[in-house]
Amino acid sequence: MANQDNIRPFNRLLLTGAAGGVGKVIRPRVASFAGTIRISDLAAALPPEAAPNEEVVPCDLSDKQAVGALVQGCDAVIHLGGVSVERPFEEVLEANIKGVYNLYEAARKHGVKRIIFASSNHVTGFYRQDEKIDAHALRRPDGYYGLSKSFGEDVAQFYFDRYGIETVSIRIGSAFPEPKDRRMMASWLSYDDLLDLLQRSLFTPDVGHTVVYGMSDNQIKWWDNRFAEKLGFAPRDSSEPFREKVEAQPAPAPGSAVAVLQGGAFTTTGPFE
Repeated sequence: MANQDNIRPFNRLLLTGAAGGVGKVIRPRVASFAGTIRISDLAAALPPEAAPNEEVVPCDLSDKQAVGALVQGCDAVIHLGGVSVERPFEEVLEANIKGVYNLYEAARKHGVKRIIFASSNHVTGFYRQDEKIDAHALRRPDGYYGLSKSFGEDVAQFYFDRYGIETVSIRIGSAFPEPKDRRMMASWLSYDDLLDLLQRSLFTPDVGHTVVYGMSDNQIKWWDNRFAEKLGFAPRDSSEPFREKVEAQPAPAPGSAVAVLQGGAFTTTGPFE
């Protein structure tokens, strides 16, 4: 894909969840995507210092008025913000369900036309690991977190159909420096492949609402990612170099959720009462 370093087609790009694990990695790498990068997270989590072309704007995503002010003046959004693990429904509701509605409403009001939504592989976590699915398969969320991401994809589709706001929903697999366990041998997404996918999702024209899986070119494949071809996404990294290290770990119990289901431990986390 063409280098965007000197193009900067956006005046201001919003990055939510900038203090999260993925946000911290992405933050310096998206600096060339726009003249100004507005970074945001909860005030307690967000460092106050800013790079030369950054604006630091703390925001609670469940606060509709605050989200409206956050989005105002932005041309596009990379939405990583929200709860990123399985938690009680009340916590997921505030950040992930109210939060994504507040974001899209603000985008509608302020004329934002492109959003990159960090969805999750946990939208389809109840499929078995010996099944291969694509992004159009029936969603089978594996918990409240996965349910919230499924809701977010519906919000993205609705706001495209009614208001023309384009979204690429990226069902992120496991974005870490390296795969941590056997499950991640299939779900791993390298940071370099993630950045490439984000860039293509922002700058590819006419995406409508496109749902893709965020995964590297791993040998074990649970997901047919052909819908990512619209973006020209061809991952370069693979989990294979880490196989020996991963397989040195104790194997999960046969028949356990971690060994059988794509969502792994998320399928059995909770209930929380």
